[in-house]
Amino acid sequence: MLKLQRWLSRNQLFEQVVCKKAVHVDHAFGSHPFSSGVGIPRQNFTHTVPKNENDRVYAAYNVYKGKAGVSMFPCLPTFTKLKSGSLVVDRRGSVLLTFFPAIGERKYDWTKKQYFSLSPTEVGTLISLGPRDSCEFFHDPGMLSSTAGQVRKSLTIKAHADGNGYFISLNVVNNTQSTKEFLSVPFTAGEFSVMKTACSFALPHILGWDRLTKPSLRMEKGFQPNKVNREGLSLEWER
Repeated sequence: MLKLQRWLSRNQLFEQVVCKKAVHVDHAFGSHPFSSGVGIPRQNFTHTVPKNENDRVYAAYNVYKGKAGVSMFPCLPTFTKLKSGSLVVDRRGSVLLTFFPAIGERKYDWTKKQYFSLSPTEVGTLISLGPRDSCEFFHDPGMLSSTAGQVRKSLTIKAHADGNGYFISLNVVNNTQSTKEFLSVPFTAGEFSVMKTACSFALPHILGWDRLTKPSLRMEKGFQPNKVNREGLSLEWER
C-alpha cells in the first residue's frame, strides 16, 4: 500500500509538471500558449471553447518553407448599428497574409513580418486561378493623396511551369525608410488547394453575408468581430 501511495504521488507530480506545462510559440499576431503532449502516451488532452465570444481565437493556415513562411487569417468586417437597429458594414473584411523570413532551419524572424490584405475581389481572383494561371495585386496606402508612392506593395501568385504548384511572392518598397523587401513562398498543389478552399469558405464572412443568413449574429451583443479581427484590418500598413 505504501508503494502504491508513493507511485500515485509521483504520477500526480508528473502530470502537474509535464502534462499541464504551457509553452509559448511565436505567431503572426504575437505569442499564445498551447498545451504540449509530445512523448506522453495515453494522455487525454481537452480543448476548452472560450465562453466569451470576444476571446481571441487563433485558426491561421500556415505554410513554412526554407526561405520564408506565410500565415493566412480571415479578418471579419466591422459594423455600425443604425438608430433603426439595422447593421451596416463600417469597414469591409479581408484575408490577411503575413509573410516572415527564415533565419535558420525551422526558425523564422517574426519581427520582420510583412502584411498584405486581400480584398473580397482579390480573394475571388485567387479562388478562380487554374493550375497554370498567374496574377498580381498592387497596393498603395497613399493612393490619391500626397503620400502616394511612398509605400508600394505587390503580391504575385505565379504557377509552376509543370502546373504542380505556385510561388506566392511579396515585394515591399518603402521609400520613406529606403528599404526593399522580397519574400517568396513555394506552394504545392495541395497547399494551394487548401488556401483556395479556405478563402472560398471565408468569402461570405468577410463580406458580412453570414449576418444575413444567421439571425442570432445580428443581436446587439457580439455583432462586432473580436479584437484580432479589428487589429488585422489595419495591420497591412503598419510598416
